[in-house]
Amino acid sequence: MGSSIILGIFWHFVGAASAACFYAPFKQVRRWSWETMWSLGGFFSWIVLPWTVSAILLPDFWGYYSSFSLSTLLPVFLFGAMWGIGNINYGLTMRYLGMSMGIGIAIGITLIVGTLMTPIIQGKFGALVHSSGGQITLLGVFVALIGVGIVSYAGMMKERALGISTQEFNLKKGLLLAVMCGIFSAGMSFAMDAALPMHEAAKNAGISPLYVALPSYVVIMGGGAIVNLAFCFIRLATKPELSLKADLSLAKPLLLANALFSILGGVMWYLQFFFYAWGQANIPVQYHYVSWMLHMSFYVLCGGIVGLVLKEWSGVGKKPVRRLCLGALVIILAANIVGLGIAS
Repeated sequence: MGSSIILGIFWHFVGAASAACFYAPFKQVRRWSWETMWSLGGFFSWIVLPWTVSAILLPDFWGYYSSFSLSTLLPVFLFGAMWGIGNINYGLTMRYLGMSMGIGIAIGITLIVGTLMTPIIQGKFGALVHSSGGQITLLGVFVALIGVGIVSYAGMMKERALGISTQEFNLKKGLLLAVMCGIFSAGMSFAMDAALPMHEAAKNAGISPLYVALPSYVVIMGGGAIVNLAFCFIRLATKPELSLKADLSLAKPLLLANALFSILGGVMWYLQFFFYAWGQANIPVQYHYVSWMLHMSFYVLCGGIVGLVLKEWSGVGKKPVRRLCLGALVIILAANIVGLGIAS
C-alpha cells in the first residue's frame, strides 16, 4: 500500500473524527432552541468558513465562480441541497428510531448509495467488478457495511442495558425517514463528483491538490445551507413554543457562551469536509468513490471511540463493549482492504 494512499485514509479518519465530535460543543448550549443553535453553527459551517477559505485560496474569487456555466454549477448546488435534506432527516430519524438503530440504518444506506452510485452513474461499475483491484475495493465496502452493522447493534445493546428508550418511537415512520436520510445524505458524494470541473479549474489556478476541492464547497454547502436555514427559520417563525427573541434575550455571559459553543460546533462540522478533501486528494481518481465509504465508516468508528472516552458505555457490561470493539476492528479491516484494492 503506497504512502499516499495511507495518508489519504488517515485524513479521512481525521475528518470523520471531527464529525463524530462536532456535537459535543452543542451539548454545552443552555436555554436555546435547537433551531437557533443549529442555525448559528450552520451559518459558520456552510457559509462563513467556505467563503473565507475560498477567498484566501483563490487569486480571483469572483472570476473563478463566474467562469463556470449554470449547467456546471446547478448540479453541484442541487446535490448540496439534497445533502441538506439528508441532514434534516438524520435528526428526525434519531427522534423516531433512537440513536443506535437510526445511525445504523441511515449510515448503512448512505454508505452504499454514496459509494456505489457514482461508478454506476459513470458507467464504470462493470470495469470495477471485472478488475482485481476493483473487486478487492468492493469487498472492503461490504466489510465496512458489516462493521457499521456490528457497531450499531452494540449501540442497541447499550441502550437496552442503560434503559434508554425513544419516547416517540415509531418504526414505520422512522424506517421511512432513515431510508430518505441515507439516500439524500449521499448528495455530498454526488456533489463532490459533479464538482470535478471546479476542482480542475482550481488546480489550473495554481491551488495545491490538497485544496482544489475547497472552493466547490461554497456552492455545495450553499445548497445545504438554504435547506437547513429555511427549515430552522420557518420553525422559529411558526412554532409558538419557539422564540428567537427569547433565545437572544438571555444574560450576556450565557448568550456569549452559547454563541461560542455553537460556532465551535459549526467549525468542527466544516473541518470534516476540509480533511475529506485532503483524503480524496491522496487517492487515485478512479477510486475517488471510496472516499465516501471511508468517511462514513470512520464516522461510526470514531463515534464509538468518543463514546468510550466520554464513559458513555460505563455500566453496560462487557458484552456490548466487546461487540463495539469487534465492530471497530471490522471497520479498520475494511479500510485496509480498500487500501489494498486501490494499490493493486
